[in-house]
Amino acid sequence: MKKAIALMVTGLLLASCVSQKKFTELEELQQNTKNLLDAATVKLNTCNEEKEAALASLATLTEQNQFLKANNQDLINNIGNLTTLSQKGAENLEMSLESMKEKDIRIQRMQDAVTKKDSVTLALVTSLKGVLGNMSDEDIEINVEKGVVYVSISDKLLFRSGSYTVTARAKEVLGKVAKVVNDKPELEFMVEGHTDNVPIKIDGIVDNWDLSVKRATAVVRILENDFGVAPARMTAAGRSYYIPVADNDTAANRAKNRRTRIVVLPKLDQFYDLIAKGMDAAQ
Repeated sequence: MKKAIALMVTGLLLASCVSQKKFTELEELQQNTKNLLDAATVKLNTCNEEKEAALASLATLTEQNQFLKANNQDLINNIGNLTTLSQKGAENLEMSLESMKEKDIRIQRMQDAVTKKDSVTLALVTSLKGVLGNMSDEDIEINVEKGVVYVSISDKLLFRSGSYTVTARAKEVLGKVAKVVNDKPELEFMVEGHTDNVPIKIDGIVDNWDLSVKRATAVVRILENDFGVAPARMTAAGRSYYIPVADNDTAANRAKNRRTRIVVLPKLDQFYDLIAKGMDAAQ
C-alpha cells in the first residue's frame, strides 16, 4: 500500500513537474505572442496613420488636380476667346484699313476733280483776258472768287445813261465774250444787271429793279440773237442797287456800281461726275 502511495506521489510529482514546464513554455509563448501582437498593433497603427496621411495627401492632390483642370479649362476658354478677339480685331483692322483706303481714294479723286475744275477756270480766265486784254481796266474787270469767274462790264461801256439799249461798242465787247463761251459749250453763265441807288425817273422804267433786269435781258438777247449763244445756257437777273462794290456817296462810286456782270456758273453735276468717274476707275 505504501508502495502504491509512493508511486502515486511520485506520479503526481512527475505530473506536476511536466505541467510547470509546460506552463512556463506556454507562458513564454503567450509573452512572445503578446510581444508579436504589440508589435503588430504598433505596425497597424503606423500603417493606419500612414494611410490617413496618404488619404489626406490624395484628397489634397485630387483637389489640386480638379483646380488645375478647371484652370486649364479656363485657360483654354480664354485662349479661344483671345483667338476670337484676335480674329475679330484683325477683321476690324482690315475693314478700317480698307475704309481708310477708300477715303484716301475718294479724297484723291476729289482733289483731281478740283484740280481739273481749277484748270478749266484758269483756261477760261486766260481766254477772256486774251480777247478783252486791249480794253480799259476801268471798263472791264475779270476776276475769280471761290472758283467762280466774274466778268464785270461798266455801265458807260454798255448803255447810255438811264437806258437799256446796248451800244455799238458794247456789241463788240459782247461778241468777244460770246466767242469764248461758245468755245466752251459745257459752261453756263448768268448775266446780272446792277445799278446805283439813285431813283430812276424815266418813262417805261418803273425803278432800279426794272432797269437792272431790262439791262440783263438786253445783254442776253444780244448774245443769243447776234452771236448764237444757246439760250438754255444763260440766265438773266436784275440785282438793282443792293449789291454795290462801293458806297453810293460820290459820283465816281455810283459809276462803279452801275455795271453788268457775267457770272460763269460752276456746274456741280459735272464736278461730281468727275469724282464718280474717278471712284469707278479706282475700283
